[in-house]
Amino acid sequence: GETLGLVGESGCGKTTLGRLLVKLTEPTSGKIIFDGQDITNLKGEELRKLRRKMQIIYQDPYASLNPRMSIGDQVAHPLKIHGLANGEEARKIALETLERVGLTPAEKFYKLYPRILSGGQRQRVAIARAIILKPEFIVADEPVSMIDVSLRASILDLMLKLKKELNLTYVFITHDLAVAKYVADTIAVMYLGKLVEYAPTEKLFENPLHPYTKALLASIPVPRPMKERREIKLRGEIPNPINPPTGCRFHPRCVYAHEICSKEEPELREVEKDHYVACFNVS
Repeated sequence: GETLGLVGESGCGKTTLGRLLVKLTEPTSGKIIFDGQDITNLKGEELRKLRRKMQIIYQDPYASLNPRMSIGDQVAHPLKIHGLANGEEARKIALETLERVGLTPAEKFYKLYPRILSGGQRQRVAIARAIILKPEFIVADEPVSMIDVSLRASILDLMLKLKKELNLTYVFITHDLAVAKYVADTIAVMYLGKLVEYAPTEKLFENPLHPYTKALLASIPVPRPMKERREIKLRGEIPNPINPPTGCRFHPRCVYAHEICSKEEPELREVEKDHYVACFNVS
């Protein structure tokens, strides 16, 4: 029943990690552990059973829905795939789920097609489709980044409400630290495919320890432009993720880098209670 916020710049691997967690992408190494079970090599019927427990909400509400299927059919479809309900029973559950995500009157929305809906309404449909199987775990991949700014808070509030009502666990992927602060209990900061910092949300915002995290937080706009802020500059450009730097992947851009940073990769270690950092300069 908690939310992990996964943050970092575009291209750092957040979406790939999210797809790995729900078995939409096969890992090349390592293991995926879900609820104490190694699911790395699950196939066939075992994987199908697992999919009832984990779902994903995609970033683009315009591309994630089938334009040729009605809203009701798309929301009810997972029930039919998993053999949980058909016909009138599936329709009834879909109507209840549409109502739950705020698409009312549900009877009206059930018959509509995606082209009629706004971006916010489409994302509510995607959320309804994700929760109709009553999963335990949902990966939300930038679920509000393509929605009008005026509607984002309502979608976030809906997701928080559903989390409480259904005891959901989220991995919430975002490049927006303000959004992560609003929804997440814990935040993991990612850079070029590696976690560089992991801490409870309040602790990370109050006391960021990794240079990259500090730079990300310093980039957040503040409502008081006259307030003095410490500017943190990064050197150079993001390296090619296909050919990452040796040692710490952040060292070419880090103003605090030492010789060891280019030769050895720092481990993610606990430096204070529940606060993990991968940096040689943090003790």
